[in-house]
Amino acid sequence: MDFAQVLADIARFLSGEGVRFGLAGAFALQAHGLARATSDLDFVVEAAAQPALLRYLDSLGYERLHVSEGFSNHLHAEPSRGRLDFIYVDDHTADLLFGGGTRVVIFPGLEVPVPRPEHLAAMKVQAMKSDPSRTFKDLADIQFLLGLPGIDAAEIRGYFEKQGLLERFNELEKAVAARLPGQPR
Repeated sequence: MDFAQVLADIARFLSGEGVRFGLAGAFALQAHGLARATSDLDFVVEAAAQPALLRYLDSLGYERLHVSEGFSNHLHAEPSRGRLDFIYVDDHTADLLFGGGTRVVIFPGLEVPVPRPEHLAAMKVQAMKSDPSRTFKDLADIQFLLGLPGIDAAEIRGYFEKQGLLERFNELEKAVAARLPGQPR
């Protein structure tokens, strides 16, 4: 997949439409310092943009694998265009999510919005709740995020608690404390 080109195309379209968006998934984690392999691009987008975005992706030749109110997945027959996943958020969530993020240069000349680490953790917690098969991968990502300087662990704890996964947070907190020098165990 030509990540730089596809990301530039999607970012140009969304920006041109005046849509608030950000990276999610592996590239958002990379922006915060965690490099891991991926085969797709993940975005978080204002829900109101979904109809126009779906039409745009259709015009580029993407096949709709799944579309719901909160998510859509798309695959292009051309390997260089690859797979795209979108998370759609309501206005309230968009205000919170996009108000606190940063802009990061992902590829030379391509700067895109990236949510705060706490908000990426919230998306991971929601994903684990929706699809328990993702738990171990998402917990590893959240463990990394919890180790970042200045992270608001209490905020992340609240996301786990809201989804009924507080025991998982407690396990992560112990693991993070054990790997950070000078931290209580």
